[in-house]
Amino acid sequence: MKKILLTGGGTAGHVTPNIALFPKLKELGYEIHYIGSLDGIERKLLEDFDIFYYAIPTGKLRRYFDIKNFTDPFRVLKGYVEAKKIIKHIQPQVIFSKGGFVSVPVVRAAAALKIPCIIHESDITPGLANKLCIPVADKICCNFPETLSYLPKEKAILTGSPIRAELSRGNRNTALKLCSFDSSKPVIMVVGGSLGASSVNKAVRDALGKLLEDFQVVHICGKDKIDNLLLNVKGYKQFEYLKTELKDVLAMADIVISRAGANAICELLELKKPNLLIPLPSTSSRGDQLLNANSFECQGFSMVINEDDLCETLLVEKVQELYFNRQTYIDAMERNTQVSAIDKIISLIQEAAK
Repeated sequence: MKKILLTGGGTAGHVTPNIALFPKLKELGYEIHYIGSLDGIERKLLEDFDIFYYAIPTGKLRRYFDIKNFTDPFRVLKGYVEAKKIIKHIQPQVIFSKGGFVSVPVVRAAAALKIPCIIHESDITPGLANKLCIPVADKICCNFPETLSYLPKEKAILTGSPIRAELSRGNRNTALKLCSFDSSKPVIMVVGGSLGASSVNKAVRDALGKLLEDFQVVHICGKDKIDNLLLNVKGYKQFEYLKTELKDVLAMADIVISRAGANAICELLELKKPNLLIPLPSTSSRGDQLLNANSFECQGFSMVINEDDLCETLLVEKVQELYFNRQTYIDAMERNTQVSAIDKIISLIQEAAK
């Protein structure tokens, strides 16, 4: 039996594209193994799948001063040693990495063992973890045409992001029942990423009174970020995180307010959901979400509010504008010509595993 080892973690965006590949890999007869971190979100996201999961220690490589910068390199080194032992035990034909810092020791260990590695970069510019993996990777998949200029030409392939097929199989009525909503008003879905987004959560809650005049709001607010004072507000439903129910809530949503993580916005593009993006600012990140959002705005897929401009009045104004013009955004997304990322990536995996 052919074996594949996947890795990636830290946020849902580093895990769900891997999950999207599982059905096709199993159909092709691959035995699937996964290396994640000891305490990352990937362990929870993968617990419902019939795969082999291994946890290794990992550290974050930071561009800024932090006391952990003195200890995390030792955790990375330990992760490298453990990853090498695991890979020797599994003996996979190919490695596929979706990024995140857990992937660095895995990809580096695989390269040392001469096992072909395919990595995927979601954002327009490569993150630090992938920058450390690019020199030893055989192929580098990416989401955006702009990314090709940042990658070695002989390795770079525009594939798009693998999207879970089940996300397109949601049932609107199931979600209406789940949220205790009715069909009298359209639905806004708010999602701040798998770790939540405090500024987005606050802005939505500040504007809630006005939003609920015309909409119902389902709010995926992140772990430990539910507001108990708003539990019984009619037309407003909060969740920390959704797994199997996500497809139904997406089917129910008429428009979406979201951060601009690459995987999240690619899912919105695939599902043709009109969206308002509030990218993570450069003061809190390396600026990748700003670039992602700008690309989608320029292609007519999204409306964008910069976090520095975010306020109750502007949020309500833009939500109403987006809903009124939603068909314009749907039409733009319908014209997107990029084909199935899963088929492209599986083809690369098959070729590398020969």
